[in-house]
Amino acid sequence: MVDTADTELENLRAARRCEILLQLEAVADAQAEAEINAQNHNSKMGALDDAMRTILTPDARSRLATLSLVDSETTTQVKTYLAQLANTGKITIPVEDAQLKRILAGLKSEQRETTIRRM
Repeated sequence: MVDTADTELENLRAARRCEILLQLEAVADAQAEAEINAQNHNSKMGALDDAMRTILTPDARSRLATLSLVDSETTTQVKTYLAQLANTGKITIPVEDAQLKRILAGLKSEQRETTIRRM
């Protein structure tokens, strides 16, 4: 009777160890995947930043850096757009600050403006 209780307890412990190991492996896989995604994102952003050094003038880069403090998502969109235009040869390099202003104004005009009317 004692042997069956001991073997049953050992079986339960072994099953629990297996469950814990599986959970640890799942967490480790998720962390590894998150790290890979972060590295990919950082490398893409680094490539965009390198491209901006050749595409933009220092004044335009400064404007884009200031914009990134306020709205990083829009900045990423603008950088991607500028890189695509430069790769296809649709813009003259280097892009001046005035050209960047026009591009940013064009992006802002595409966004829907919200107005509040008083009744």
